[in-house]
Amino acid sequence: MANTYVWKINVLNTDTSDDFASSAHYTVTAISDQVNSDGNPYNSSAYGEMALDRPETLVDFEDLVEADILAVVQAKLGGAEKVTEIQNQLAARITEQITPSQALRKPSSW
Repeated sequence: MANTYVWKINVLNTDTSDDFASSAHYTVTAISDQVNSDGNPYNSSAYGEMALDRPETLVDFEDLVEADILAVVQAKLGGAEKVTEIQNQLAARITEQITPSQALRKPSSW
């Protein structure tokens, strides 16, 4: 089973006086190469918000680059080690979807 991981900035909180992006709301989605009975890939997501530090010189809001903001978010989370941990947690959720370790059941005589 191979998963693809997509990190995305959903929205930025900004200071309306100078457009400083004070925090980033992000989603990490894991998408499996295996599909369910409906033909849709198994997937799992995590959502978070990360406060951003005010730089000495602000970049114009329209010139912000998503990849740069994601790099800051991932670094503030704890770097590559934490990114791997998050992705492993999402992979575990997908594994649980594919091969559940628990089920809701009742005896057939009920």
